[in-house]
Amino acid sequence: MSKKAQTSVKPGLSMRHVLCLGWKIVILVSLALCVLAFIRIQQYSEPMISPYSTALPRRSRVLADQFTGNPKIAFLFLVRRNMPLDFLWESFFENADKENFSIYIHSEPGFVYDETTTRSSFFYNQQLKNSVKVAWGEANMIEAERLLFEEALQDPANRRFVLLSDSCVPLYNFSYIYNYLVGSPRSFVDSFTDKKDERYNPKMSPVISKRNWRKGSQWVALIRRHAEVVVDDETVFPVFRKFCKRRPPVDPARGKKNLKLQKQHNCIPDEHYVQTLLALNDLESELERRTVTYTSWNQSATKMEHEAWHPFTFSYADSGPQQIKNIKDINHVYYETEFRTEWCSNNSTLVTCFLFARKFSRGAAMRLLSRGIVGNFDVSALLEPPP
Repeated sequence: MSKKAQTSVKPGLSMRHVLCLGWKIVILVSLALCVLAFIRIQQYSEPMISPYSTALPRRSRVLADQFTGNPKIAFLFLVRRNMPLDFLWESFFENADKENFSIYIHSEPGFVYDETTTRSSFFYNQQLKNSVKVAWGEANMIEAERLLFEEALQDPANRRFVLLSDSCVPLYNFSYIYNYLVGSPRSFVDSFTDKKDERYNPKMSPVISKRNWRKGSQWVALIRRHAEVVVDDETVFPVFRKFCKRRPPVDPARGKKNLKLQKQHNCIPDEHYVQTLLALNDLESELERRTVTYTSWNQSATKMEHEAWHPFTFSYADSGPQQIKNIKDINHVYYETEFRTEWCSNNSTLVTCFLFARKFSRGAAMRLLSRGIVGNFDVSALLEPPP
């Protein structure tokens, strides 16, 4: 009897061992999957070091609720080298209270703004010391933008941040633009969903989902809190750098190889980054989803490039009183891919859409200045040879 009892116990013990072993295997597999998922997330979230600079420095900043002074607008100029329209901006800033604005310039590394390189003393030594080499359609374009925001955030008085190019011009005097931007609690960010978009790379998932992928103009005007989101981002930017890359340009020397190259995935980072980042942070309800910088687009077609849109350059002949009035009279923007009309408002009041315009040649800027729109016109300054 005792032997039978002993033998009847063994199968039970064996079953418990099997169940225990099974649970251990399940736990080990689960842990392994968690480790793999963590590694995958780390691949996206770890800051990627630029070939031109280190990661953005994390400097201490004055908290928004600790500032009680006069708000300033930070004018952030993203330029190739010099400022070809410095004479126009000189007149613009001359008519402003210096306590109401600040200037930051991202230019070619090593380029210095002084009396030998610019007509305007407003730009002296306003260049970033940690600028990076920038190429159109590359991730270093948005890296340069982030550097501008980072530098401007060091001044707690800067409450609005306007990104501008070297071909931008103001359409109004400083007082009007200041009241327009400071009077609004929202950022102005051209942001929409392009249903025909082919730039989204599925490899961006799970950090960037297709649902949150946005497109729009890179020329944004941000409130301080949104500028901080851009600068403090350590997750989305590395994904853009890795998976949002411009397709190689057509090279006649390559011949038929161009056809193969043009089939590569194409993505222009600066037309998606800020928009997508703010969407991922659920901040779209805090935006006026439009830009305050006007651009006229014309369409061209080549055998290799199908249809491409390019910004129109305003010449002297294109910048007469009627042309400028037509721009200033625009009060809404229609987004065809979303069937959405964005009426331009500021604190629930219908306003003109655009405060700035691009791309303006020197001749066009001179004509704009001669009309006294941005300030008093001093023709003698233009008679001097440029530096």
